[in-house]
Amino acid sequence: MHKQYSQDQSFDRIAEKFEKNIYGTTKGRLRHELLEHYLLQYLPSAPQRVLDAGGGTGVMTKTLAQLGHQILLNDLSEDALNIARQKLADYPQVSYHCGPLQEINEQTQFDVILCHAVLEWLSQPLDAIEGLLTKLAPGGQLSLSFFNSDAHLFSNVIYGNFDYIDKDFVVPNRVRLNPNKAVCPAQVLAYLEAAGLTVIHKAGIRCFHDYVRDKSIQTTHYEQLKAKELEYGTSHPFVWLGRYFHVIAIKPGE
Repeated sequence: MHKQYSQDQSFDRIAEKFEKNIYGTTKGRLRHELLEHYLLQYLPSAPQRVLDAGGGTGVMTKTLAQLGHQILLNDLSEDALNIARQKLADYPQVSYHCGPLQEINEQTQFDVILCHAVLEWLSQPLDAIEGLLTKLAPGGQLSLSFFNSDAHLFSNVIYGNFDYIDKDFVVPNRVRLNPNKAVCPAQVLAYLEAAGLTVIHKAGIRCFHDYVRDKSIQTTHYEQLKAKELEYGTSHPFVWLGRYFHVIAIKPGE
């Protein structure tokens, strides 16, 4: 791994486990379907030049490739990209970059940049946003989703994990599939505003799913839960309670 980003999380050697543990569960399925729903509301219908930064095994890349967009799929994990190459073999308009998202050196800028569930794995998330903005064309859209620090605190109080909270969410034997660093929505929104971007969308992702007392409801009443997520996920106060936060912002035009 590049020394400058040595604290950023790679999923080499556990990419298949990551794929199963995330997208093989209702929480991963719901996260993807909600992001897909919101993204497709704002994505231009004409083919776009898209960067899927930290796109892993290509789940969202496949959605966009099916719509005819030209995509550069980036990830730090070669193992994750190998899974993506198999999954996306029928989409020649997808290209690949293995390495830190901070080191994507494309000569042309992108019309759309996705960075979904990535910031919480980085040592310097705001610096990463700054780098992505340099790759975004004027008038382009930046779609960010990230592990919500406010919801992280809220959920751990509900679960009674007071020692974990008092230790600033640091544990001796961290599970590699658990995010390194939750990110504060207000901080990201302030950063985007200061950078001159216009926020056109905010949503909480999994505002209810993770908090249900009877976990079996996540499976038995999945469609009902999803309907309530879509009904209330962009409304105050629920937007702030999602385990993930989603924002789409537009870069000023020339």
